[in-house]
Amino acid sequence: MRVARAAFPKGSLAIRVRDELGPMFRDEDFADLFASRGRPAWSPAGLALVSVLQFVEGLTDRQAAESVRARIDFKYALGLQLDDPGFDFSVLSEFRVRLAGADGGRRVMDGVLAAAWEKGLLKSAGRTRTDSSLVLSSARELCWLEQVAETLRAALNALAQTAPDWLSEVAEPDWFRHYATRAEGSRFPKARAKRDEVGARIGRDGTRLLEAVFGPDAPAALRSVDEVEILRQVWVQHFHRVDGEVTRRGPKDRPPGAMRLVNPYDPQARVGVKRDTMWDGYKVHLTETSGERDVPNLVTNVATTVATVADNAMNEEIHTSLAARNCLPAEHWVDAGYPTAAHVLAAPRPPWCRAARASGQEHLVPGQGRFHAGRVHR
Repeated sequence: MRVARAAFPKGSLAIRVRDELGPMFRDEDFADLFASRGRPAWSPAGLALVSVLQFVEGLTDRQAAESVRARIDFKYALGLQLDDPGFDFSVLSEFRVRLAGADGGRRVMDGVLAAAWEKGLLKSAGRTRTDSSLVLSSARELCWLEQVAETLRAALNALAQTAPDWLSEVAEPDWFRHYATRAEGSRFPKARAKRDEVGARIGRDGTRLLEAVFGPDAPAALRSVDEVEILRQVWVQHFHRVDGEVTRRGPKDRPPGAMRLVNPYDPQARVGVKRDTMWDGYKVHLTETSGERDVPNLVTNVATTVATVADNAMNEEIHTSLAARNCLPAEHWVDAGYPTAAHVLAAPRPPWCRAARASGQEHLVPGQGRFHAGRVHR
């Protein structure tokens, strides 16, 4: 402590986090994410705190691991000795994988909120606001021709590793020439007619592969290969048979947007549209406290959905999550996409409560069992 105070006489973020909030996480909170046997792991509570500081300061994994080794304020926040060597940067990504696999991100957030409650930084029955924002997929944006070509290539590569002998028997000789390189490295023709010919050829090749995989002579295990299932979904999305010929589906024959894959390497991503913005990926709904003069605004709930989920479909889930954390507000201000006509009609109308305006700037939104008026803040 003495060294940290001397090095940072005015303090730092990491020092203030430790001084103001104290230990936010316990190893016991993450015990089920690790095996009971094996070599000792670095403290999961420490990794959770490093992950929080890393996010706040915008550090890469290498920079965060280097900060644990070299920065006195990080060592102070983590309660480490000055000569502690820290850990390899890869430990952080492994920890995130464990968290993501068990929805462990909520545990990290709950630890922060519990510390805020204890220190009086979070109060119930106040004012809360919710809005959604886009989350871009980390995969490359593909046109339909690139998507089907890359999906077929990924399936062929997976089958080549799973059943190479079987694939060599069913593969056409020109498959290895057409699908040896990634789609973005291929030179597709620019003319519309030529592009349609290439798309039709890819559709026939993928259909032939699917028929072989689901045929009676194919090993049953091939049908459970993830890349094969993605290939099946993408082909249902883009192709069908007309008079025995594999052709591309028209816009009206394709599945609804909630079922359409946009990239074989991110099968949960969807095309989202919000006002004038279109993107491939997801949507995050953020809820934070607001209007308290003596305490900071704190995020009290985070909900991530696919991009096609409407904002008004999340009201009940958000309130259930807030109630579980004892964070239900007295007034809930939301963006224009959350209230519905049912909310407005079901809301009690005290004298001070005004109905929603057509402009979308005032809405009645649910609070603790009642509806309260709140203005939209963007």
